[in-house]
Amino acid sequence: MLTQNTKYSMLAVIRLAQEYGKGTLMINEIAESEKIPKRFLESILLELKKNGFWGSKLGKKGGYYLLKKPEDVNLLEIIRLFEGSIALLPCTSEKFYQPCEHCKDEATCTIRYTFKDIREYTFKKLAETNLDTLIKSPNAV
Repeated sequence: MLTQNTKYSMLAVIRLAQEYGKGTLMINEIAESEKIPKRFLESILLELKKNGFWGSKLGKKGGYYLLKKPEDVNLLEIIRLFEGSIALLPCTSEKFYQPCEHCKDEATCTIRYTFKDIREYTFKKLAETNLDTLIKSPNAV
């Protein structure tokens, strides 16, 4: 399951993608429109800014803006930033691999094999789903 921070970060980034090229958004606007508590949003925005997703501008017309084009940001990047591994089992993770303490033989473990397939599908789907796809979807958030 995704943490609340990850869900909020996706909502915030999608909101900024909707405004890409139109100017900045104030933190209050994002918090209100996406129903995100401001204190959570502040820490999420700081983490996303630190990792190059968006910038901020001070002053009368200040606020936050997406640094990358919406088509250049995928869900995989955001989920990995806040969750770490996307694998459900550590023995199927590529970046955060850990051997399974209960497995007798990873090469023949049917549980590992099944969850590795799930990880591969999830990885592919998240990598190909960018912000542009999400904001143009008929089921857009």
